Amino acid sequence: MNDSQYAVHGKTVWCNHGGKALDPSLPTLVFLHGALNDHSVWSQLADRLARHGLNVLAPDLPGHGRSAGPALDSVEALADWLPALLDAAGVETALLAGHSMGSLVALETAYRTPQRVRGLALLGTAAPMRVSSALLASTRDDEAAAIDMVSQWSHAQPELREASRQLMRQVAAHGQPQLLHLDLAACNAYAHGEAAMGALDCPVHFILGSLDKMTPPRAAQALTAAARHGTVVNVEAGHAMMAEQPQAVLDALLAFARAATPAS
Repeated sequence: MNDSQYAVHGKTVWCNHGGKALDPSLPTLVFLHGALNDHSVWSQLADRLARHGLNVLAPDLPGHGRSAGPALDSVEALADWLPALLDAAGVETALLAGHSMGSLVALETAYRTPQRVRGLALLGTAAPMRVSSALLASTRDDEAAAIDMVSQWSHAQPELREASRQLMRQVAAHGQPQLLHLDLAACNAYAHGEAAMGALDCPVHFILGSLDKMTPPRAAQALTAAARHGTVVNVEAGHAMMAEQPQAVLDALLAFARAATPAS
């Protein structure tokens, strides 16, 4: 069973399960993708982590990929939506792994519903996650050019840029108009990261790309300093670290899952 559809707030949400059905006896790892992406940025890692004895729940966020729209226009709205997805999937508590925009959703969800979140893995994160005015303007006025900019800035390995560009074009083509602008504006507007982090008591694993130009490691310093139970792992990659260093990210996520999951 590779995927499932769930009804959340009356809308269809499509999720990948890493190639197997959810097992209520196993810990669940939820993957949250970034702006103008979908679940597929996690596919390689999700399949491998599922084979390591974890439930995997990798949704297309509302209005992205195969999930029904409209897209939600704020990190806070997505953080209110995520527990409803967990309810629909029958998951009481979960580990959350979020990349970029998804990392902010994971963080705010843990703040709002700490009883549902056993640990966080935040990849390519920052607080605040500022987006340049030039890029925001481009997302309004010339989305194709903005996609080109994001794909270029996200990769330290140029040969991987085209696949990223094609994914964003595909998500944009099937989504609502100016979806990239909506996503990046949500990141830019989120101002609660440091306060949310300081309130958490769960383990937090920061996975940061040493070559990241979108969210450089220094941009995560406020979060890492505020974390009560934080661990930082640096990988030699740009923002698109799951594609550029899949083994290093897999190793970091396995360490996170083992540390955040009590031994049986």
